[in-house]
Amino acid sequence: MDSPQLHIIAYCCEHCAYAAADLAGGLRMQYPPEVKIVQIPCTGRIDVLTVLRAIEDGADGVMAAG
Repeated sequence: MDSPQLHIIAYCCEHCAYAAADLAGGLRMQYPPEVKIVQIPCTGRIDVLTVLRAIEDGADGVMAAG
């Protein structure tokens, strides 16, 4: 039996985590396709409603990376 695919939304700070993800892509490192990276100005600006909307829209998990 196949396990269900998870959908994770990763909110990444444009100065830290997003830059690291971009560098990893440049080095041809891979991460699971179930993870969708969203660039934001700062992780401190994530609103609770943003997280709740992501879950409401079908995300199985939300990650904030700064």
